[in-house]
Amino acid sequence: MAQATTSALKEVRPFGMEPEKGRWLLVVVCMIINLVLGSIYSWSVFVKPLTDYYTGKGMTVTASDAQWPFSVFLAFFAIFMPLTGKYIQKYGPRNVALVGGVLCGLGWLLASISPSIPVLYVTYGVIGGIGVGIAYGCPINVATKWFPDKRGLAVGLALFGFGFSAFVTANLANMLIGSVGLMNTFRYFGIAFIVLSILLALPLSFPPDGWAPRGWKPAPPKPGAVTCECDRGAMVRTATFYGLWICFFIGCLAGLMAIGIAKPVGVEAFQIQSGLATMLVGVFAIFNGGGRPLFGVLNDKLTPRNSALIAFALIAIASALMFWFAAPGATAIYIIAFAILWACLGGWLAIAPAATASYFGMCDYARCYGIVFLAYGAGAIAGPQLAGFIKGSTGSYLSVFPYVMGLAVVGFIVAILLMKPVKQAPAAKPAKAAKK
Repeated sequence: MAQATTSALKEVRPFGMEPEKGRWLLVVVCMIINLVLGSIYSWSVFVKPLTDYYTGKGMTVTASDAQWPFSVFLAFFAIFMPLTGKYIQKYGPRNVALVGGVLCGLGWLLASISPSIPVLYVTYGVIGGIGVGIAYGCPINVATKWFPDKRGLAVGLALFGFGFSAFVTANLANMLIGSVGLMNTFRYFGIAFIVLSILLALPLSFPPDGWAPRGWKPAPPKPGAVTCECDRGAMVRTATFYGLWICFFIGCLAGLMAIGIAKPVGVEAFQIQSGLATMLVGVFAIFNGGGRPLFGVLNDKLTPRNSALIAFALIAIASALMFWFAAPGATAIYIIAFAILWACLGGWLAIAPAATASYFGMCDYARCYGIVFLAYGAGAIAGPQLAGFIKGSTGSYLSVFPYVMGLAVVGFIVAILLMKPVKQAPAAKPAKAAKK
């Protein structure tokens, strides 16, 4: 048995390289996969062209109608991501990423022949959303398993592509729509995403059980480090799980409430020109991507709870700046505040997966993080809707920021009270007697 294990460990050579080097190329592959999957965040570029296209065909299309494909996409993304954890473990990241990536590309491709907005809900929203939900967990799991020594950094780098995608795909989509038209842009994106998904899925793999970087030994347990190996059932019976889930939900809810109104706040409250505001949203996407490896490193160095506390403190400070110092011409305040808010939202998408591994171990990681990720789905659906409700009730987008600040304070308190290492895995529930 020992010989077989030793032999298996010797065969680990990603890209034919020593594993300590080859695993970094795997992170690059994971980053590019997420760049494809994160193209959903370029949707705002398609809203006006879609409205004009279908209106030109004699259909009535409201602003809300044009946003529904995006909302449907996010909903199916959030639903399917936790459902695929067991399949990643059973069939491996290569096969699951291949299926999810091809479905994502197929959603974009079928969008190019959608005769109406409601059909787009199914082609782009349902099929594309399911594809991203299936594939999203694969890069995270690969990075987590290959980097027991730098888990937060690796996950943050892998997720950088998802946050940075809007900067790349939105500009590319804007250029293509102007040159080849809306439906051809959907078509070209779909074909490119299918081809890229097939090629990028091929090198994905997990290291054998027991693999560790040469010369690395786990440090003695410390506050915030792994203290148990919990399967999904055991995880949901801990207070730590509920603390992490609530904090992740609040972090995403607060972040998405704020960043979803970045452009209108700039135009209305700071009187920034529309073109400049659009450009700045692209710049903020860089901070969203960069926040993931940044907070991943903080997670490694300072423990998940301390990383969460820093994120909530920064969200509160940025919200206070927006509410109390917003004024025409105060562009620097606008840029600083929104750069922080976008970075912290990206940061939570690195803190949560790394914290799940730190608190609950790797024995059932894919399924465990799937349940934790539901917090993002809940925040993604509730955040923009809540921001719209506050704007409609008060008449000002600036009224959103006291609520964001309040949410950050609540998250800070929850993190202090509940985001603590699990001292001991809960005992397994007794099996139910089989029915005769």
